[in-house]
Amino acid sequence: MIYLHIPFCKQKCSYCNFHFSTSLRGKEEMLQAIKKELFLRKDELDNKVLKSLYFGGGTPSVLTGDEIKGLIDEVLRYYSFADDIEITLEANPDDLDGIFVKELASTPINRLSIGTQSFFDDDLRLMNRAHNASEADASIKRAQDYGFENLSIDLIYGSPTSSLTMWKENLNRAVALQVPHISSYALTVEPKTALENWVRTQKITAPAEEEQNEEFHYMCSFLKESGFEHYEISNFAKPGFHSRHNAAYWKYKPYLGIGPSAHSYNGLNRRSWNVANNVLYIKNLEAGILPAEAEHLQEKDRFNEMLMIGLRTVWGVDLHRLNRNFSPEILQGFNQDVARKISEGILRIEKDHLFIPEEHWFMADGIASDLFVL
Repeated sequence: MIYLHIPFCKQKCSYCNFHFSTSLRGKEEMLQAIKKELFLRKDELDNKVLKSLYFGGGTPSVLTGDEIKGLIDEVLRYYSFADDIEITLEANPDDLDGIFVKELASTPINRLSIGTQSFFDDDLRLMNRAHNASEADASIKRAQDYGFENLSIDLIYGSPTSSLTMWKENLNRAVALQVPHISSYALTVEPKTALENWVRTQKITAPAEEEQNEEFHYMCSFLKESGFEHYEISNFAKPGFHSRHNAAYWKYKPYLGIGPSAHSYNGLNRRSWNVANNVLYIKNLEAGILPAEAEHLQEKDRFNEMLMIGLRTVWGVDLHRLNRNFSPEILQGFNQDVARKISEGILRIEKDHLFIPEEHWFMADGIASDLFVL
């Protein structure tokens, strides 16, 4: 699968540091550089039949329909598409006006991931989002009107401007809109962001972990009752609407990331990433140089990553795979830790797969890190 990282953003959100120019010249130079990188790396994926193509990072919806088609045509120069390929575009609600959605409907894009975040204006103002609650609602309906059934929305819980009652209303609205996929994340305070500054200067209170925990567990039970499968800690899907792209990450499939900051993985032990600086990215590719660094993952790093990813999912960690791929020295201590956590009810084993019971998923990262090889 291929991930196209499109590094444009119209505004800087209060909880991230992501902001790149969308000038006409800058955009054209970036698109040419991305096409050049596709050419230079066309032989990195052994499988030339793609099941997933993902336009993400920044705000790829600032591209026009013709520019999106141009990038897809470029991918098709080197790969073919499976009959049921999933082609996803990340979009902000304020970008999904009638003109743009109509353009998208004429492209091969068949899945939209919409950065809704909330259906409440107070939450959206805190996150410095360009859209309002009315646009959040209207963008979903508009996409559906133009034939996009495979929709995913992002929702943020645990905001200082929210409450459990408001969170319930957010979830009710998402279900009422018949959105088949929901990705939901706890609001976190990242360093060097506006949100971090507001918390530090006491303009707002920090997100409360107890409240986030309560909202997480309510979401789990409510969405299950509404016909969703909770297949990864932050992801819920109606039958047939799992994110094929993200699931490939969680199952350690190889992927090729194109664009500034994009990461790639060979499915075994090699990970690479592109430079984040736009100017350096473009300059290197104009000279025919790949702007990437790479690392070969050590055994303990591969082991820890497999635990971290697998224990976040409904599929768990394949114990047969662990036993085949890792040394007895690593597995000895791991098996002792697992036995202890099973006795505590924090882990369970079914059909030779290791899981964290859903009631403990909110603390999954901490549980997984306790099993890491240091």
